[in-house]
Formats: sequence, structure tokens, C-alpha cells
Amino acid sequence: MLIWIPVDGNDAKASKVVQQYEAKQWALVDFDEGEVKTVRFFETREASDEAWVDFVILINKYENYMDFMNEGMMVLCVREEETIEEIIEAFKFKELDEIGL
Repeated sequence: MLIWIPVDGNDAKASKVVQQYEAKQWALVDFDEGEVKTVRFFETREASDEAWVDFVILINKYENYMDFMNEGMMVLCVREEETIEEIIEAFKFKELDEIGL
């Protein structure tokens, strides 16, 4: 499955989640069978050629999330996690909050 995360850089270990308008990069995490297969970075979501992304993980529930839902993505937000590694670990154990209508 594919997961979008707006981040402040292009380092898979050190980049931290940020608000969408502050994102310097969008991390596209390929997560399968309980582990990260790849992490790719894009300046915009539109720069990716992926037709379907399953999840987007945002910094808080006050972010604009309707576009993601309209594209069929499940929208989650972090609690206290900051780095991609922390976020994916929380995702793995269903410790992220769901955003929805």
C-alpha cells in the first residue's frame, strides 16, 4: 500500500511531518507486509505517477483533507509522532487517529 506524508525534507530518517502548505517534499511510502519497501520523495503530489494511493497522514485533524477523501484515500493524523519512521511504526500498530466526516 502507498502512503503520502508531507515532510520538511528528503531524508527518510530525519524528515519530519509538517503542515501541507509548509511541505518541502511529499514522502511516498510503499508499505507492505508490515515493513517499508521504499520511500520516495516528490516536490508535489502531482509529480508522482502513482494512480492510486491508499492513505495520507497529516500533522493534525485541522488540515484540509477533503481533496484526499475525494480521491479515495483514507486520511489519518499523527498524535505525537514526528519522523517518517515514528509515523510508520504508529501506523503499523494502528496508533494514528482517523480523520473523517
